[in-house]
Parts: sequence; C-alpha cells; structure tokens
Amino acid sequence: MARTAKKPCGDEPAVELTEAEWDIMKVVWEKEPCAAGTVQETLAQSRDRAYSTVKTTMDRMVEKGFLEIERIRNLQLFRSCISEVDARRGEFRKMLKRAFDGALTPMMQFLIEHEGLSKEEALQLRKLVEQQRTEGGRKGKARNESSNQ
Repeated sequence: MARTAKKPCGDEPAVELTEAEWDIMKVVWEKEPCAAGTVQETLAQSRDRAYSTVKTTMDRMVEKGFLEIERIRNLQLFRSCISEVDARRGEFRKMLKRAFDGALTPMMQFLIEHEGLSKEEALQLRKLVEQQRTEGGRKGKARNESSNQ
C-alpha cells in the first residue's frame, strides 16, 4: 500500500527546498518513479552521497509532502508531489522577498542595471512583456464580458 503525504496546495506557503532536496527532486522528476538507490547512484556522479543520507532525506521529503512512496512488495518507489514549476516559484518568491521586499519591479531594474542583458535577452523580455500585455488584455476582456451576462 502506498504511503501518501499531504500535498502542498495553493493556500499553503510556497514550496521551499533545501539544496540537498533540490538535487534529489531533479533526479526524481527525471526518473520517477524511482528507488532511493537510483537517486543515490545518479547523485554519486557529481557528489559523493551515502545511500543512507539520500534515503533519510527522501523519507523526510515524504513527511513534508514533497514526495510520496509507492510500495511494491519490499521495493519503495518515490514519486514527486510537487511540480518543478511549484519548486521554482517557491525559490523565486523566497529570493524576491529576501532581496527585494517582494517587489518585482526593483528586481527587474536591478537585473537590467547590474547584471546586464544581451540584445537577444532584451528582445526576448520585450516579447514576453508584449505577449503578457496582449494575453492579459484578452483575459480581462473575456472576464468582463462573462460577468456582464
């Protein structure tokens, strides 16, 4: 029987993973469902981590609701309970709050002024902003039309 964990949902705080949890989640997202041994072997290519350390971390991630375990006889397979997007969103929000008091515009200004943008990156950003403006306008218009009916 599978051990299920509480999944993070929209009303809960954003997902925040530790460095070790990020390493594990990247492997799980790529190879799920997978055993702790598979994760440890994959991580051993770049870092030397003991199986017991990886397994303990993964068990804790189950308790946090980041992973779930599917048991097949005496084999434990791990699956993700959070998406890569949710994990990135949590990491981004943590950085944004810590470094820019949660404000997006000062962060963008900082990136442009202090990190520099290539012409190609600036063009991509302009396209994204224009796309958002166009799609946002359509969505807002559709919402207004449906609420007027």
